Amino acid sequence: MSAPHSLRTSRTTVPAGAWRMLGLGVAGQSAGTFLVSTPAFLIPYLHVEQGVALTTAGWLAAAPTIGMVLTLVAWGALADRLGERGVIAGGLALTAVFAGLAAWAASAPGALAAPGLLVLFLVLGGAASASTNSASGRVVVGWFPRERRGLAMGIRQMAQPLGTAVAALVVPPLAASAGFGAPLAVAAVAAALLAVGCALGIRNPPRPATAAAPAPASGTAAASAAGPERSANPYRRDRFLVRIHAVSVLLVLPQFTLSTFGLLWLVAGLGVEPLVAGLVVSVSQFVGAGGRIAIGALSDRVGSRVRVLRAVCVAGIALLAAMAVLGGLQLTVAAAIVFVLATTVSVADNGLAFTSVAEAAGPAWAGRALGVQNTGQFLAASAVGPGVGALIALVGYPFAFALVALAPLAALPLVPRRDADRTAA
Repeated sequence: MSAPHSLRTSRTTVPAGAWRMLGLGVAGQSAGTFLVSTPAFLIPYLHVEQGVALTTAGWLAAAPTIGMVLTLVAWGALADRLGERGVIAGGLALTAVFAGLAAWAASAPGALAAPGLLVLFLVLGGAASASTNSASGRVVVGWFPRERRGLAMGIRQMAQPLGTAVAALVVPPLAASAGFGAPLAVAAVAAALLAVGCALGIRNPPRPATAAAPAPASGTAAASAAGPERSANPYRRDRFLVRIHAVSVLLVLPQFTLSTFGLLWLVAGLGVEPLVAGLVVSVSQFVGAGGRIAIGALSDRVGSRVRVLRAVCVAGIALLAAMAVLGGLQLTVAAAIVFVLATTVSVADNGLAFTSVAEAAGPAWAGRALGVQNTGQFLAASAVGPGVGALIALVGYPFAFALVALAPLAALPLVPRRDADRTAA
C-alpha cells in the first residue's frame, strides 16, 4: 500500500511556478476577452451618439466572436503540436497587431459609414485571441496535479468574466472622452504587454513520451500498443468527450438566458428599479465568479468532476423552476435572491467540464478537445438571444424559464458516471 500512497503524495505537490503561469494565462485570456467584449460595450456610444444603425453596431459586436468560433479548434491543434507557450504568446502578439489595426481603422474618416475594414480587423483580432482559450487550459492540466486541477481551472475560468467586467468599466467612458478607437488601442497595448510576459513566464509542461507507458508483460501485444494508445484519437476510444460536450452545450442555455435577459426580467417582469436591478445583476456576477473557484475546489475534495457536475444539473433544474414560480407569483425579493443563486449555478459547470475534457483527452489531444468544447458553447450561446427572446415574447418570463429548465434536465442523464483521466505520465 506504500507505493500508491507515495505516488499520491507526489502528485499533490504543485510545481514551482505553476501559480505564476496560471496567473499569466488568466491575464492573457482576460486581455483577449477585453478585445472581444469591447465592440458590444460600444453599442450605446455608436447608436446614440454617433447615429450608427443597430444592425451595423451588431455586426461590429459580433465580429470578434465570429473570429473566435472559426479558429478555436485550430489553435488547440497547434498547441497540441507545438506547445502552449508559443501559442499563447504568439496569439496575443497577433491579437495586439489586429487590435491596433482595428483602432487605426476606427479612427479613419468615414470608418463607421463603411465599416468593412474595421469588421475584418475585429474578426482577425477575435480569431487571434482564441489562442488563449485553448492553450491556457492545457497549461493548467499540464502543470497542476489532478488533486489541484479543479481549483486551478476554476481560477482560470474567471478570465472571461474578469475581462468582461474590465471592459464594462473602461470602454464606455473611454470611448466618450477619447473616441471609438481608444478602447481598441488599450486592448492592443494590453495584449502586447501580456504577449511578452507569457513568452518570458510560461513554460511548456512536460509531456509523457508515447513509449514511456509501462509494459504489462514483455513480448505481449498490450506492451507494444500501450504507447501509441496514449496519443490515439480520444473521440474514437469512447463517448466520454462527446457526452461532456453535449452536457456543456445544454448548460450554456440557462447561463446565457440569465446573463442576457436577467436584467430585463427584473425591471420589466418584476418591476424592480433599474439601479437596484443592475446591482442585483452585478452581485450575481461576482458571486458566480467565486462559485467557479469553490466548485472546482469541491471537485478536488470529492475526487470526481462528474459527480459534482451531476449535482450542478440538479441544482440548475430546481433553481430555474423556482424562478419561474416566484416570478409568476410576483414575489420580487425571493425571486431576486433565487436569480443570484441560479446565475451562480449556471456558470459553475464551466470549470468542471473544461477540466474533464482536458483530462479525458490526454496531453496529445487536450488543445483540440478544448477547442471543440469552446466552439460548441459559443455556437449554442449565439442562439440564446433570438431563440429565448422569441420564447419570452410568446409565453412570458415564468413559462420561458420553466422551459429553459428542460436543458439541465436533458443534460443530467448525459453526464458520465465516472471520470476519465488520461493525463498521467
